[in-house]
Order: sequence, then C-alpha cells, then structure tokens
Amino acid sequence: MDFWNTFWEVVWYGLVAFAWVAGLMAIFAILADLVRDRALSGWYKAIWVFFLVFVPFLTALIYLIARGRGMADRGAEAAARQKEAAEGYIRTVAGTSPSDEIAKAQSLLDAGTITRSEFDTIKAHALGRQNAGAHAGAAAV
Repeated sequence: MDFWNTFWEVVWYGLVAFAWVAGLMAIFAILADLVRDRALSGWYKAIWVFFLVFVPFLTALIYLIARGRGMADRGAEAAARQKEAAEGYIRTVAGTSPSDEIAKAQSLLDAGTITRSEFDTIKAHALGRQNAGAHAGAAAV
C-alpha cells in the first residue's frame, strides 16, 4: 500500500510541476506580447501587468481568451521586423558586390577621374575578391 501512495504522490507532483511550468511560460509569453504590442496604450499594459503580478493564472487565462488570437499575428509581425532589420544590417556590413564596384570604377574612368591602370587595379581587386569568396564557399561545402 505504501508503494502506491508514493507512486501517486510522484505522479501528482509531476502534474503540478508541469502545470506550474506551463503557467510560467504562458505568463512570460503574455508579457512579451504586451511589450511588443504597439496598438495597446501604456495604461492598459500597466493594468495587465498589475493583474499578472497579483492574480497571475486567472489573468493569463483571461488574456488568452480576450487577446490570444492576435498574439500570433503580433509575434509574426515582430519576427518580420527583426528579420528586416537583420537583413538591412547585413547589407550595410557586406558592402557592394564586385559588379557594383566595377560599374562605379567604369563611371569614374569615363568621367576621367581615374586612369586606366587604376581601373584595372580596382577591377582585379573586385574580381579577386569574388573568386576568393567562391573558393571559400566551395571549401565550406
């Protein structure tokens, strides 16, 4: 009899722990959603946070019922903004492509700003960088 009491206590504590962790995850997801929601004013956010602190599980349930449908949309919108920002940063850091460098050098050569030997140097540097990138990419595969 003692074995079964212990067994069911372990099962019960496991279920309680699971519910506790699931509740905490829901609360943190709600806090993240509140922070990223640009349409909700600061006062409403403060009210939601206040109730999340003092009546967490009931407030989480009410929030998921009232505003849960838009949580995925706001999350996708935030992910798209973050992806766009990362791609913009990569574009600024990566610089120009070899064809862009050669086109700029050609326009400078046509305008007489640089000499033919300078153009050839720029072109060789741009093509060398492109070939080095191709070899590095092939080595990585």
